Amino acid sequence: MVRAVEAARKAARQAQEAAYEGLCTIFEYQEVTDAKTKLSSEKEVAVIENQPCKLSFEKLNPATQTETAATAAQGIKLFLAPEIIVGSNSKIVVSQNGMTERYSASGKPAVYPTHQEIMLELFRGWV
Repeated sequence: MVRAVEAARKAARQAQEAAYEGLCTIFEYQEVTDAKTKLSSEKEVAVIENQPCKLSFEKLNPATQTETAATAAQGIKLFLAPEIIVGSNSKIVVSQNGMTERYSASGKPAVYPTHQEIMLELFRGWV
């Protein structure tokens, strides 16, 4: 029974990952010490590079008209391998379908045996 469940999960993960169309690089803002000067400073560091992934877009509600313009809310979801750790203050650069965009995680990932789903928002700078 256990082997059947493991085999089914492995097949489900392979099917999930076959749909990945993009690559992402995950950055964190970390304290880095210069090897020559021994001085520390905060810098953007790539912690995961060229990780297969998939972006999914969904319209959350119809366009809302304001006095100046109409705005539409869009949900952006990243599908990624479950073992990848994405910190809440990470910058995620995703290249998919010939486009590259910078995002940040907007919540805690939903982690499943076959993948994880992370809601994203456009990156607006380090917090």
